Amino acid sequence: MKKKLEALRELQAEARQGGGEKRIEKMHEQGKLTARERLEVLLDEGSFEEIDMLVRHQTRDFGLDKQRFLGDSVVVGTGTIEGRMVCVFSQDFTVFGGSLSAAHSQKICKIMDLAMKIGAPVIGLNDSGGARIQEGVVSLGAYADIFLRNTLASGVIPQISAVMGPCAG
Repeated sequence: MKKKLEALRELQAEARQGGGEKRIEKMHEQGKLTARERLEVLLDEGSFEEIDMLVRHQTRDFGLDKQRFLGDSVVVGTGTIEGRMVCVFSQDFTVFGGSLSAAHSQKICKIMDLAMKIGAPVIGLNDSGGARIQEGVVSLGAYADIFLRNTLASGVIPQISAVMGPCAG
């Protein structure tokens, strides 16, 4: 049991590194915060609870089977702002330029569904080059899943979006 918990902690540490130290340094050189750093600034200290931290994309084409980052270019979860519960997603530009894959979309849709279920605002921190074209029409269809939830949530919960960098989607 102890070995399994240690293996889990190692995977979680890897996931927290996003696209790796070099890409994080490049973000900092550009004066930008990473997806996780943005959440640390936005949310009450210690309140963030991440969901689907270990999700990876399932694409095997175009060499993507050799590039399977934990978290797949978006950090999602719940937290509080001045004590009020919020659902959040923060696109991670250090992983494939924050591009939207099917897995990325599923994570966003899951947190949006949760927000509607519990009546919490959803906040999106956008920093993405757009669809992950290696996934073809699947990634384009993934936008439709998110847009459907935008319409379902309209007038039901607050939806807040902040553009933190490129935003092609």
